[in-house]
Amino acid sequence: MTADKPYLTGHYTPAVDEITATDLAVEGTLPPELTGRLIRNSHNPKPGVTPSHWFKGSGMVHGIRLREGRAEWYRNRWVRTPALDGAPYMTDHGPDLTASTAGTHVIEHAGRLLALCEANFPFELTPELDTVGAFDFNGRLRSAMTAHPKTDPVTGELHFFGSSPFPPHLIYYVADAKGQITHSAEIPGASASLKHDFAITRHYVVFVEGTVTFDPTEHSGIPYGWNDDQPARIGVMPRGEEGAGKIRWFSIEPGNMLHAANAYEDGQGRIVLEGPTVDREGFQLSWNWWVGAPGRGTEPNTRSCTRRWTIDLEASSIDEQIIDDLAVEFPTLNDDFLGAENRYRYAVSFPDQQGFGGYGVVKYDRTTGARRIHQVGDARLPSEAVFVPAAGATREDDGYLLTVVSDLKQDASRLLVLDASGLDKIATVHLPRRVTAGIHGSWIPDSAPLN
Repeated sequence: MTADKPYLTGHYTPAVDEITATDLAVEGTLPPELTGRLIRNSHNPKPGVTPSHWFKGSGMVHGIRLREGRAEWYRNRWVRTPALDGAPYMTDHGPDLTASTAGTHVIEHAGRLLALCEANFPFELTPELDTVGAFDFNGRLRSAMTAHPKTDPVTGELHFFGSSPFPPHLIYYVADAKGQITHSAEIPGASASLKHDFAITRHYVVFVEGTVTFDPTEHSGIPYGWNDDQPARIGVMPRGEEGAGKIRWFSIEPGNMLHAANAYEDGQGRIVLEGPTVDREGFQLSWNWWVGAPGRGTEPNTRSCTRRWTIDLEASSIDEQIIDDLAVEFPTLNDDFLGAENRYRYAVSFPDQQGFGGYGVVKYDRTTGARRIHQVGDARLPSEAVFVPAAGATREDDGYLLTVVSDLKQDASRLLVLDASGLDKIATVHLPRRVTAGIHGSWIPDSAPLN
């Protein structure tokens, strides 16, 4: 049974235990400003458990502690939620928002380390990755929480949402820099469309509703599917207390976007949003990989190409185009530019639909249109490339990209530190095990002390 599930084999083979290793071997020189923790999340079911969907696998976080040129430790821990021990999401009293896989993302906000899964409450972790428990913002969170909250680099506020296949379909939240929810609002006109990610600009919140929506006939445990009758659209909402009542929806071409690269307001006041999207065929090939069904693509994301939408609020119009045909996912940027116009964007490249091409870390220059790829090598898969600014940075790409590379030939993993300006390798940290290919993660510098 396990051999039939692509998310339990190869780069995605689950770790079977929790370990701690210290004094990791380093090749090259780690920049001293890389003092903090790189923490990644992954779907990693316990031994003997075969989930019906990739996203149903229990969360396991992997941490690498760097300090002033040294790699002090690696450790991995399951996020100990009720679901890890088999507790069901649906109960006689409705959904149990604590029965989370907690396997999609991990972030820091207001000193708390939070493991996220979009169908549930966050789970707080200690700096050593042990589980504290479910966190509901002191009772102010009244829904699930997206796995893709956005920290405003200007205000320090955390913007996020909760979505549901049942009304209210969409609730928007803002938590201040101290971690207190200061605003929440139900969004009128939202549908049961899958909303995995969103974007913010300096003055707006941007929601994306694609052609994937609630499907009660889907029995994988994730009740969503492609539906040609589901209108695809983008919702633009002014930020602020009265914004929900002023949201405007703009129709777009059918498709589905899992991850937003960024959004911003350009010099003409238009809103520009970019991110990888899939068409109908790409979604079905990807979904079949996620559930282990026949007719699947060779990768968990197939035909995932970057699209740009330009929304002119004054003219009530929207323009969209595919701006790159390379199969990519997990877009990232220098987070100081989140919500503002950015020149550089990073992503992970995957083989195409026929399995041609390799894995790599991609850098886009949005000003020149140039694309550069750091190839990681045969049978090696990099994780989402996390940007860390260099000390005294003066340019947007002054910094480092941190990616954990899974190597099937050597049955090993390493942390790769790349120069974000030219994608040259600066240092390699050898890890004590091959780390399961995961989803998302964060760099938590020591300047953001954890509770």
